Amino acid sequence: MQKALCLLLMLSAYALHAQKQNTLSGYVKDAASGEDLIGATIYVKEISAGTNTNTYGFYSLSLPEGVYRLTVSYLGYAAQETEVNLKGHQEMNFRLREQAVQVKEVEVKGERADNNVSHVQMSVNRLNMNQVKKIPSLLGETDILKAAQMLPGVLSVGEGNSSLFVRGGGGDQNLILMDEAPVYDPTHVFGLFSIFNADIVKDAELYKGGIPSRFGGRLSSVFDIHTKDGNSEKFSGTGGISILAARLMLEGPVVKSKGSFIVSGRTSLLSPFAFASSDKMNMRYYDLNAKLNWKSSNKNRFFLSLYSGRDDWNLRDDFIFEWGNTTGTFRWNHVFNDKLFLNTTVLGSRFGFSLQTHKAIQFDLISYINQFSVYNDLSYYLNPKTELTTGYHITYRYFFPGLVKPTGSMSFKEIKLDDAHAMDHAFYGEIHQRFGKKWDVRAGLRLSVFQSIGEADVVHYKDLKNNIHPIRTDTVHYSSFQAIKTFVNPEPRLSLRYQFNETSSVKASYNRMTQNTHLISSGTTPLPFNTWAPSGYYLKPQLADQYAVGYFKNLKENMYELSGEVYYKNMTNVTDFADNANVLFNANLVTEYRQGSSVGYGLELFAQKKTGALTGSLSYTLSKAVRTIEGVNQGRTFFANYDRRQALNFTAAYDLSEKWSLGLLFTYATGRPITLPVGSYTFDDLSIDQVSARNGFRLPDFHRLDLSATYIPAKSKKKRWKSQWAFSVYNAYNRKNPFTVTITGNKSLYLQKITDKKAEMLYLFPLLPQITYSFKF
Repeated sequence: MQKALCLLLMLSAYALHAQKQNTLSGYVKDAASGEDLIGATIYVKEISAGTNTNTYGFYSLSLPEGVYRLTVSYLGYAAQETEVNLKGHQEMNFRLREQAVQVKEVEVKGERADNNVSHVQMSVNRLNMNQVKKIPSLLGETDILKAAQMLPGVLSVGEGNSSLFVRGGGGDQNLILMDEAPVYDPTHVFGLFSIFNADIVKDAELYKGGIPSRFGGRLSSVFDIHTKDGNSEKFSGTGGISILAARLMLEGPVVKSKGSFIVSGRTSLLSPFAFASSDKMNMRYYDLNAKLNWKSSNKNRFFLSLYSGRDDWNLRDDFIFEWGNTTGTFRWNHVFNDKLFLNTTVLGSRFGFSLQTHKAIQFDLISYINQFSVYNDLSYYLNPKTELTTGYHITYRYFFPGLVKPTGSMSFKEIKLDDAHAMDHAFYGEIHQRFGKKWDVRAGLRLSVFQSIGEADVVHYKDLKNNIHPIRTDTVHYSSFQAIKTFVNPEPRLSLRYQFNETSSVKASYNRMTQNTHLISSGTTPLPFNTWAPSGYYLKPQLADQYAVGYFKNLKENMYELSGEVYYKNMTNVTDFADNANVLFNANLVTEYRQGSSVGYGLELFAQKKTGALTGSLSYTLSKAVRTIEGVNQGRTFFANYDRRQALNFTAAYDLSEKWSLGLLFTYATGRPITLPVGSYTFDDLSIDQVSARNGFRLPDFHRLDLSATYIPAKSKKKRWKSQWAFSVYNAYNRKNPFTVTITGNKSLYLQKITDKKAEMLYLFPLLPQITYSFKF
């Protein structure tokens, strides 16, 4: 932090002796709704350079006095060109209009949508929501997480799962943000759908490497999702109904051009497993979003974002299982002057689940995690070639891993896992410096200071890792906010770009990431039963070092983007359960934790066509992910349970006319590893399975084709109502893709009859036709 501030002062002093600079600043917005456009490009032809708008649509350019021609562009919008006679500090806002559907291919001249080549950032993908909605989806529900799985370096564990596994990392190692608030479980229905209602998502950006210093807390990726602010010009609405769910979004001005609101809701209509389950099984979910923003002056803007989502699953009268997320974010933007921009964020996030059983052994189970954070982020736009950012983040977390209370006549002693408290401080500073037209450098340092704090009782054990039944030796009490363990980890970040010409460049990046929280899970996906735990007396923070190099090429006035990247990621202190761990209702669960190393490396190829009647993308990933953990798989290296050697994804959308469009999605991946029994033995009349090496078998290859057609009826000129019908087929050639393997047979068979047991594939979705009706007004 001190180094960053010193650097800021030195560069500021240098600027005082440089040529007198004038500053042009302002916002880039959608002309129809007044929405800020994130990542819009402002290009200055005379200096062959420019800048991009930040998360709030703000930009700043410092230039010598003179006349300049500016081109302002954003994907899916008509570029705007203007001439500016800059004689002093000046504010200029831009409003861009969405481009109409181009049935014929056209060349877009003068548009500088070339960030793929010109920007120093690599290993990043921005998802355009208009294009995402054209991709066929499961049961008619557009899913931004499933769209992200089509990108290179992002893997799925299989059919009907929205979790992301990025560059050899686990599903818990992704920082998923909604309006800056972290989401601990971003899926519904055990991972089948994401919690993000596509109607309210404005911008989504996935960072797989070269991660900016302002982000921290996870090892593998950052998925930065921002919701719409609300239409500040007029009242409008969007909604729809599919086989699975109904949704509605309303937005409008509070005071025209000064403030707006937006609210949206989505609820399931039918259990996703209704076609395969009895009428006594019921599963439903809902999402609620609300947002209010207010511009009190040209220098101050305020935002309030709220989200609540929940799943409810009950099976006959046996149990009721509920889980969900709640987030809230308050943000204040302040423009000190035309070069200095401040964002202050106060946020809260909660994830929890509960289980009530009503037959056999009756009990109630509850578990949750709470987070409260305050962020201050400062951006200083020194000149078109130099930008500095710095900030301080502080976070408090409360972990309540589990409480089991008996409720029936068959009583047992109440079981409570130890709760935990933690404070997380992060200081960062970063400089983005361009050297001429060829070189571009971004260097930063993030300092993570994490403390496990009281109130808590920490149990000490004798020779913890080498004893099947560890012996308690002592218990130490820590009072409220007393430090139990402190971890200080510097996180250097570096990104480089060398641009050969206007259409090609090579980039390299290095980043270190620290993750101070651990998802305690032995499965492939972050199911609601899994709990979070902080680093502390027995768990060290997870660390990752990632290196990446890539070549980037644009063709035909940036209509086509091509890229190839190789990466290597080394992770330490990754957490897993020991072999044969006693997990269920274990009050001493800490004795079952083991930590070790993980390595992921691979090749990613990507091509996409961004404009015209025909758009689409093609991605290919060749990768490997392995782990080595003492006490797991007898200390031998094993494949991560999300490892897939190859993955190929193809998406395409074609506008036949102003009324009809077609969509296609094809995905292929080699099988993922699983652990299966290879034999069994009998002990006290109980049949005990002998399992293979950890993840010693693989499922068959996965592949699927989805098709869609969208029809937009002609709109009456006198009516504001617009509607569309989407017809699609999921799994068009009815491929039986295995979800998992179950072992069937007599569980009490003796060893000599083990061959009677069978391994059977479990499949989820056959060919599924579906229809969705959507509307706008």
